[in-house]
Amino acid sequence: MSGYLIEYNRSTRDRLVTAFEGKDGPQRALAERLRRERERTDGDWEIVSLNSNSVETIMKTHSRYFSGHRLTNSVA
Repeated sequence: MSGYLIEYNRSTRDRLVTAFEGKDGPQRALAERLRRERERTDGDWEIVSLNSNSVETIMKTHSRYFSGHRLTNSVA
């Protein structure tokens, strides 16, 4: 199972998705989410970490994060 870090702008619907693969992927995604939340200065950005077998599954189960524009360095 992999971990995915999603940064989603509520106003523009822009997104950045970063995959953390491997057995420690979910833990690394969560740690990165917590780090980025501490540093976040713009309240429009929502930062979440999700665990899944694939980004395609997350695109179905959490489709609102994928309704806008993909920014660079994104896996989906």
